[in-house]
Amino acid sequence: MFRKLTIFALAAAVWAPAAMAHPKLVSAAPAANAAIAPTTRIVLNFSEKLTPQFSGAELVMTGMPGMKDHPPMKMSGAKSSVGPDGKSLVIVMARPLPVGTYRVDYHVVSADTHRINGTHVFSVK
Repeated sequence: MFRKLTIFALAAAVWAPAAMAHPKLVSAAPAANAAIAPTTRIVLNFSEKLTPQFSGAELVMTGMPGMKDHPPMKMSGAKSSVGPDGKSLVIVMARPLPVGTYRVDYHVVSADTHRINGTHVFSVK
């Protein structure tokens, strides 16, 4: 009986970290809350390889100079895909973003198959 419990405990210890691992946002360009020059590219870097068919992002303009009550507006034309390294989510636009504040709403899935949602904010000056 003791031997079975030991084997079970050892197996649980080895399996648990992998099962509880989720992709975490580790860095981004632009950085969180940064004020940047107009750009056509946003890169979110994660701790694990992402599953491309279940990972993506939307770019939302949350503020515009001179418009105090600007409602959030999804930016059409922003396309997201998993980068060549498999651990990044890349959002590209055909034209540089105008001055304003932005939020990236992302959803990513890695090998553990759990969907993780998050946001990343920055501004264009």
